Amino acid sequence: MTIEIREVKTKCDLLKFVKFPFSLYKGNKFWVPPIINDEVKTLMPQYNPAFEQCKAKFWLAYKNGKIVGRVGAIINEAFNEKSGEKIGRFSRLEFIDAHEVVTELFKTAENWLKEQGMTKIMGPLGFNNLDHQGMLVEGFDYLPSIASEYHKPYYREHLEKLGYEKEADWVEFRLTLTNAPVEKANRGAALIQKR
Repeated sequence: MTIEIREVKTKCDLLKFVKFPFSLYKGNKFWVPPIINDEVKTLMPQYNPAFEQCKAKFWLAYKNGKIVGRVGAIINEAFNEKSGEKIGRFSRLEFIDAHEVVTELFKTAENWLKEQGMTKIMGPLGFNNLDHQGMLVEGFDYLPSIASEYHKPYYREHLEKLGYEKEADWVEFRLTLTNAPVEKANRGAALIQKR
């Protein structure tokens, strides 16, 4: 069966785009779902001031009438003007483990970015450097920390097959505290609350 790529054009489409990861990660105890309303508003120009300096399009991939992937493409014009580069960003990438799905999603996003004059594509990146960015490549058996992303283990392989390369490693560390400092902190917090 062929993969059909449809642009997100309506609020109904946008809800499908935002909710797709809920089915993709169903039963995965390490994936932390977004707040749906926040995510929807982030992707709507009338609610997100980033659209004052960004252009974006979003697409859903369908196979046999079922959503099997999604991707966004973003151009941060302020960043590009400051850097002197023409960088397009791919964002909010999610897909089933099927290379034809990610290939069609990227073909669509890359074509749009090239049509807009972009000469380089990076990601996953959001609208700006405070938004969703990066791809999990190890540590799939841990909950992500705040502002971190969780992805399927097969993403890296599929992106490398498409010719994408890792640019940087962002490393997180986990520190396990014993009960003693926690109890001490709780006593301190209780004292502060009394004041």
